[in-house]
Amino acid sequence: MDNFSYTDLASELIRTEGRDFGGVCKVSEIELDSESAAKYGKEPGLYVTLETDAIAGAEHMHKRRLTIALERELKKLVRDKSRVLVVGLGNRSMTADALGAEVCDRIAVEKDNLKALSPGVAGITGMESFDVVKGVTDRIAPSVVIAVDSLAAAQTGRVCRIIQLCNAGITPGSGVSNHRERLSEDTLGVPVVSIGVPLVVYASTIIRDAGGDPSGFENLIVTPKDVDFLVREAAEIIAGAVNRL
Repeated sequence: MDNFSYTDLASELIRTEGRDFGGVCKVSEIELDSESAAKYGKEPGLYVTLETDAIAGAEHMHKRRLTIALERELKKLVRDKSRVLVVGLGNRSMTADALGAEVCDRIAVEKDNLKALSPGVAGITGMESFDVVKGVTDRIAPSVVIAVDSLAAAQTGRVCRIIQLCNAGITPGSGVSNHRERLSEDTLGVPVVSIGVPLVVYASTIIRDAGGDPSGFENLIVTPKDVDFLVREAAEIIAGAVNRL
């Protein structure tokens, strides 16, 4: 795939056969070693993909089963859930980038093992989100950081139909072409598990796939017209899974 830099999804780079979970999603895993990670411009680690139509659907039971599936996969990556810091990345004022903040709003912080932080973006707070997360991490010493952010897909059919988990950390703003310093175990000193949902596609990718000239469209992103609804639905599912830790 020659446009891998335009997707945050490992499953768009390497095709694998997913296993069915209760008829609500297909779960697949991709392990990238140093060589394969460098080839695709990703970080080495385990990438878990849940492919589903339940986020955009209206069936309550499907969403409940998807939440259970996500919880199961998340528990495989979170070895120590004694003190979990959930970090909601992105810009609350930009709907397609508000997934992290929406998840944090739904985290059950009354539980002893759950804390939530939505650091915002430098354009609003004047502080880099990494610096805020690093400061809080150093102060409260969580057993794990779960970072939630919006992602970019290379195919419009995958927007809000994928939940990706990864134990290699995450780069804030990657989904909306605003890369910042990476949150990872190397930079924060604690394990980092990321959860992301693709909510945008680069216009240049769509134009190139249609046989057109993508020049001049590299920084233009496209998102569904009902993205506000999709963000809320995805946030409820992700927060529901995290709250069960």
